[in-house]
Amino acid sequence: MENDLLTLIKTRRSFRSFEERQISREELDAVLKAGTYAPTGNGAQSPVIIAVQDPEAVKALVKLNASFLGTDKNPYYGAPTIVLVLADAHKNTRVEDGSCVLNTMMLAAHSLGLGSCWIHREREMFDSPEGKALLARWGIKGELTGIGALALGYPKGDAPQPKPRKSDYIYHV
Repeated sequence: MENDLLTLIKTRRSFRSFEERQISREELDAVLKAGTYAPTGNGAQSPVIIAVQDPEAVKALVKLNASFLGTDKNPYYGAPTIVLVLADAHKNTRVEDGSCVLNTMMLAAHSLGLGSCWIHREREMFDSPEGKALLARWGIKGELTGIGALALGYPKGDAPQPKPRKSDYIYHV
């Protein structure tokens, strides 16, 4: 069985190389809006989505994330846009909610010809004084937990080939 959505799911890949040019506001808004339709526990919409395109803010995120990774390399692979997903620290479904938002946005990006890659360490970043200071500077309030981020942009190069699916992925009982 096949349809457009199943094909989209099967062909989405994580990109780790991006063109320098910025994505359009229309493309960004479409990806972000898609994220707002992701399922959340009890429909609570606990996540917060933060789109970062300002070059200085991107540099600050790169530096902060790299410090937790222990590297001087760009953990966002040079993507011109970083989309952060944080969630209400008091919601017991915050991780699941934020994960659904991230996945929905990755599929939306792919449907528009954009490349994305899920990036980690946002929990550590936004638990830190530096991360909390960034949120305050951006006017983002609340007790939030970092869930993850997307490196987002126009992909550079061909999509990676998928790994074969493991034989014991699915069981029917």
